[in-house]
Amino acid sequence: MTYDSFTDIIGYLNSNMKTIDIKDAHLEFKKYLSENKRSLSTIVAYGKDIEQLVSFLKELSRSNVHDVTKEDIEAFLSKMTKNGYTPKSISRKLNSTRTFYRFLKANEYVADDPSLLVAHPKYQLGAPRILTPTEYRALRDAARNDSRMFAVIELLLQTGIRIGELASLKLSDIQKDKLHIAAIEKHEERMVFLNPRAQEALNKYLEIRPKATSEHLFITKSGKPFLIRNIRTAVERYFRLAEIKNAKVNDLRHTFVAHHLKHGVSLVLISKALGHKKISTTERYLEYIKDRAKENNIFNEL
Repeated sequence: MTYDSFTDIIGYLNSNMKTIDIKDAHLEFKKYLSENKRSLSTIVAYGKDIEQLVSFLKELSRSNVHDVTKEDIEAFLSKMTKNGYTPKSISRKLNSTRTFYRFLKANEYVADDPSLLVAHPKYQLGAPRILTPTEYRALRDAARNDSRMFAVIELLLQTGIRIGELASLKLSDIQKDKLHIAAIEKHEERMVFLNPRAQEALNKYLEIRPKATSEHLFITKSGKPFLIRNIRTAVERYFRLAEIKNAKVNDLRHTFVAHHLKHGVSLVLISKALGHKKISTTERYLEYIKDRAKENNIFNEL
């Protein structure tokens, strides 16, 4: 048997793959993410991205994953751009698509991955939003009468942990003046320091925490885990109450980094506390810090 082109070879290989409808592939992909203990935020984000892709491919009358081409994926991303998505969001959607195709290849639904032929859009990371001392004190004051949200805000601000890590905390993760952060997806397990301010906020919350069987640290009144999306909504509500403009939950993490860099804490220590795999990720904050203090190993309270 002879082939006239690389496309013919791929066509032959795909013809020997298992067949699956695009919608069914999407459902299996979400099931795969869940079974592999990916975080809820990842499952939701990837699920939404691939749902948009599947909907677009249906418009093109692509019913089988074998039928999808590089040009189809480029057309999908182009449509998302026209719909107002930023280059950063488009890049994430391409990453989601590549993860989807890795799943398809691993399960022998396709032999070729057209998403690898699609280039990521170029974009520059904007300057991180760093809260001023006046702003984060106002945020703290706004939440002072809500013990749960006060503890949430203090933990994010005083430890720099990610919102997904906070939502995953268990009661057993509190270890006196330290907090155990479990491994989540690509982020490794680590311990972070709990300063007195964070400990005090946690203790006050634990006094009023509803009695429940759930081991999650932060729970609702009905005893269910406090979900990431609900934590984000609640923090953003307190940003509004404190009249803090253009701020998001992750800006508390940015503020943690900036505060400790300004006060001279070692880059290595900050990087470890944040769970950064590369110290260069932490170093990028230096350009936004003026008058950095002499290097030390002391994490001061915010």
